[in-house]
Amino acid sequence: MKQKPTLNFWQIWNLSFGFLGIQIGYSLQSSQTSRILSALGADPHHLPLFWLAAPIAGLIVQPIIGMSSDRTWTRLGRRIPFILAGAIVSAIAMFFMPNSEIVAHIFPPVFFGACMLLFMDCAFNVSMQPFRSLVGDMVNDKQRNQGYSIQSFLTNIGAVVGSFLPFILTWIGIRNIPKVGEMVPPSVIWAFYFGGAVLLLAVLWTCFRVKEYPPKEYEEYNNITEAEKKKTSFVDILKSTPKTMLQLSIVQFFSWFALFLMWVYATDGIAENVWHTKDPLSQAYNEAGNWNGVLSGIYGIFAVGFSIFMAKIADKIGRKKVYSFALLMGALGLVSMFFFDDKNMLLISMLGIGIAWAGILAMPYAILSAALPASKMGVYMGIFNATITIPQIVAGLTGGLLLKYVAEGSSITMLVVAGVSMLLAAISVAFVKDIEPKAAETEMIK
Repeated sequence: MKQKPTLNFWQIWNLSFGFLGIQIGYSLQSSQTSRILSALGADPHHLPLFWLAAPIAGLIVQPIIGMSSDRTWTRLGRRIPFILAGAIVSAIAMFFMPNSEIVAHIFPPVFFGACMLLFMDCAFNVSMQPFRSLVGDMVNDKQRNQGYSIQSFLTNIGAVVGSFLPFILTWIGIRNIPKVGEMVPPSVIWAFYFGGAVLLLAVLWTCFRVKEYPPKEYEEYNNITEAEKKKTSFVDILKSTPKTMLQLSIVQFFSWFALFLMWVYATDGIAENVWHTKDPLSQAYNEAGNWNGVLSGIYGIFAVGFSIFMAKIADKIGRKKVYSFALLMGALGLVSMFFFDDKNMLLISMLGIGIAWAGILAMPYAILSAALPASKMGVYMGIFNATITIPQIVAGLTGGLLLKYVAEGSSITMLVVAGVSMLLAAISVAFVKDIEPKAAETEMIK
């Protein structure tokens, strides 16, 4: 079998550079959506239901995009057309979401905001799935850990920028509370404008700098037979799902259940525990909203730092040990937020969450891509996204009940619930079978 060439650092960098822009937008969505929807009139007990739009969209969109990109070839390539299309729609939705009040005379702004959240997340999913498949397509087995670690590094740089944007804009003088008659603060609106612009520019960089392997060359690199090239029904694809993917799905369930609860309740929890307010229109609440953005940026910085060393550590001690350690640190970080009523002490919590975030963005994909048939990389990556979206859907449906009956109305207690879920994810890694590079080479020889 013809071996894929060894790529230099900048070639691997360019594969994921556009993900930096996608993550700026995704980070703004994650850190500011609850704040925007609350300002538009959403009830805190209903916030998880609004967030359901995002994972439901991902559950439907990513398998379709994965299967389509596996079977598509254009002058731009296999994955890149989808990446570009998703970026354009994302940027448009980012412009309209913080301006939802412009439709107040037609229907409730909170409904329009929820619709923009749906469009935005659909578009993010259209771009994210091909980015993950693109790395699997282009790198060889020896560079797999490096490829996904660089993607994690760039993703976390984007998370830092997106999370800090409202805080930075407030610092330079843009208002952080809405004017009379307005709902969303100008600092948030301009953050979404800037994020959308950078998203497009970063994706265009990848589109123009990356040349995907043409079909014939790709087939040679991956030893794809004529039988594999035949169209397979989606049901048959599901039936032949690799065991590694099923094992990873358990880890993914608990980790993404935890992340969803964190994103939904972090702003309210911090406002409640540190600023002692639950009023979404108050100055104190908006300060908490900005600080949540800063904390998201801080855990992004810690994630960047861990991403730099993660590939080398995984090469030495194994991906599973790195993955489990990262999730354990995330569990400790989430639970510790309950005990800190000083905003600066929350920075300690972000260390653990940042390490977990870096691991979640890289290790499952490095483990999974080694176990997938190259001819179906896209569709299986798309199906694997269900392990991200289903736990979020479950969290969305049960979040209000957990808040009422387990947390007794306390948003900060919901972060403890998230921490317990992350701990279960760390334990579940032990049951995952990982095909390390040497084992993968043995499988190919067979």
